[in-house]
Amino acid sequence: MTLSAASPPVKPAYPPPATIPTQGGPSGVRFDFNQGARVLLPERTEGQPSWKVRLRDLDSGNILFESENRGATVASAKRFFVRFGLEVHEGETLVLDHAYECRDREVIVQFPIGTLGDTMAWFPYASRFGEVHGCRLICAMSGLIIPLLKDAYPAITFVSHEEMVEQKLVERAYATYSLGLFFDDKDCLWQPTDFRHVGLHKTAAYILGVDSKEQAPRIHVPEDFRPIPDPYVCIAVQSSSGCKMWNNPTGWREVVAHIKAKGYRVICIDQKPVHGSGLLFTHIPHGAEDETGDRPLAERARWLQHASAFVGLSSGLAWLAWAAGTPSVMISGFTHPTNEFETPYRVINWHTCNSCWNDPKERFDHKDFMWCPRHQNTPRHFECTRLITGHHVKAALDRALVSHEAQARGLGVAKMA
Repeated sequence: MTLSAASPPVKPAYPPPATIPTQGGPSGVRFDFNQGARVLLPERTEGQPSWKVRLRDLDSGNILFESENRGATVASAKRFFVRFGLEVHEGETLVLDHAYECRDREVIVQFPIGTLGDTMAWFPYASRFGEVHGCRLICAMSGLIIPLLKDAYPAITFVSHEEMVEQKLVERAYATYSLGLFFDDKDCLWQPTDFRHVGLHKTAAYILGVDSKEQAPRIHVPEDFRPIPDPYVCIAVQSSSGCKMWNNPTGWREVVAHIKAKGYRVICIDQKPVHGSGLLFTHIPHGAEDETGDRPLAERARWLQHASAFVGLSSGLAWLAWAAGTPSVMISGFTHPTNEFETPYRVINWHTCNSCWNDPKERFDHKDFMWCPRHQNTPRHFECTRLITGHHVKAALDRALVSHEAQARGLGVAKMA
């Protein structure tokens, strides 16, 4: 028998926790905090007393669940971080009184596969969780991203999802937390608050129960030298959905020409030179140099670290630019600026429809490349970025370049001193 306050919604495609709780207790009781608090109570035979089990939130003082039974698996409804207290009585005898404490214990934080931006955005909060709790933190993520972070965070164990299963880490973890964008979690079982209210990156802070103060991740770039001697600006024009594109028909041409007129080379670091769906495709802008392709992320990071600025969209490469410390001009209308990292060079047109992504009434459709929930198939389709002008982006870029040049001059003076 399984007892729970509520059934969780469908979760992301993460490896499941161990079949039975991983921590042993007295009288055959087992427990853990893998995808919420879990308590296994052995079946009672004739003449044996019943179990009484209680789950408590130690910080709020609330009793979350209690039951009397003759054998069951008890699971909390909440899957995000809660400092649970577990109490189990065998008849009138208290046999387990456990307060959540993960210090020096293995805790797994799972990141989704195939999302560079989400992992860059969420990782600092996982690292903060490890620091706050003193646990042996294991981060499971895409093997393509691990090389960027592993050497910068030697105290953290990095594994792919496949390695986590092969090494049977789920069989011994004290606690597991899954990071994700839970669009349909109306009962807030996987996240304490809707991510659309708090922003893409800060939702991880709420899931893990740590300070939501923004902090870029540290990254490790093995070949940390300039890829070209000339000053340059990196751009990224592609994204996974049409609403993320800069849909102004002349915008990229204007910006690339502007950058080159200022004496900078323009380097396109997208994965693909052409990308889109149906009738909407975006190409490398005329005048930009092609550094696209399936290359290691460390190479992208190296281009960004030495760039005078980055111009891109609300996409993974913008988050990588943030991690690289590159002045970033971000062009986005479908997201509210609170959705992404803070940058003084954020570009949005407040005179048009905007921020549909952060509207809980609008459910994003990953399969619809032309998703525009308020104005699809009307003359206002994608107006949030179509009406962002080249003038607006060039002005933000000029500020970013002035800031970078001033910083470079300051570093030069410091080195001379």
